Amino acid sequence: MAAAARAALPRPHLPLPSSTLRTPSISFTPSSVPGPRSGGGAATTAAAAAPLHQQVTTGRLGDVIEAQQFDRAALNEIFEVAREMEAVEQGSHGAPSRVLEGFLMATLFYEPSTRTRLSFEAAMRRLGGEVLTTENAREFSSAAKGETLEDTIRTVEGYSDIIVLRHFESGAARRAADTANIPVINAGDGPGQHPTQALLDVYTIKREIGTLDGIKLGLVGDLANGRTVRSLAYLIAKYKDIKIYFVSPDVVKMKDDIKDYLNSQGVQWEESSDLLEVASKCDVIYQTRIQKERFGERIDLYEAARGKYIVDKKVLDVLPKHAVIMHPLPRLDEITVDVDSDPRAAYFRQAKNGLYIRMALLKLLLVGH
Repeated sequence: MAAAARAALPRPHLPLPSSTLRTPSISFTPSSVPGPRSGGGAATTAAAAAPLHQQVTTGRLGDVIEAQQFDRAALNEIFEVAREMEAVEQGSHGAPSRVLEGFLMATLFYEPSTRTRLSFEAAMRRLGGEVLTTENAREFSSAAKGETLEDTIRTVEGYSDIIVLRHFESGAARRAADTANIPVINAGDGPGQHPTQALLDVYTIKREIGTLDGIKLGLVGDLANGRTVRSLAYLIAKYKDIKIYFVSPDVVKMKDDIKDYLNSQGVQWEESSDLLEVASKCDVIYQTRIQKERFGERIDLYEAARGKYIVDKKVLDVLPKHAVIMHPLPRLDEITVDVDSDPRAAYFRQAKNGLYIRMALLKLLLVGH
């Protein structure tokens, strides 16, 4: 289907979250299923935005911009398709899937990435699609010549059926989605959000622990700059009887907008400086690295924060036997390598789950359930 026809399909454009307005849960937009690009340039017809009150959970998925856009029914459907994708991936070594044959995905990454970019590209290829890619687009694209993000998006949508964007500015994915007439997936926008990481994190918790309601979750490390923990907090708030512990150095504490959102959703949270005490109570310890790249010239603050909270054998000794340790990766020294051999170390299984979640999202975005 040409881009102009695809542009006529309704897609949700969600407002950015605020502490005073609860973002409506809009997750799937019912529509006819688009086909792969058959030619033509960028669409000239603006995409119609879905009504903000609309809450439907079947059909074609719209843009993936922020974690709080999903309701529980949508999450269940995504996770169901992700389980199907596990079987598809395992069988693709013999007879590759052709579900997305003829579709092209463009990956625009303005910041470094290993797992997110490669898992998206692997997901597309596992389903029979093709990939146009640029890593380090900040230097090796026309952005280096001063081209705006909006102009880049308008150009790239003429070559592809879906755009996966990582950018260094918070809110960049929203700008891209407002510009594009094809689906846009936020693969991380600066210190803002990383919704597909949150999806794979919640999926991992479900697979590892067996439930999501009643979870006690410890978020550890760089909570001020970590888009993964922000998105995870938004998403886990969809479930019942959640308790979140924030454990971080003072300079990188969780920001008030997340705390306000959790309060608005009735989610219990607590700040603590004692990692061992928190670990003894939790079903999941979610460790993150202190992000040096977010400190600018204040290296003194980075050095003061780094190494304060480390998951090691002492943490394993108090961690419940059923619990797991997660990390969005890459890690530096915040989880010692001797933890890797413990069956509760779930971070590499977590990374593999990213493939299945992203296969599911691409399928739902491009061809539906």
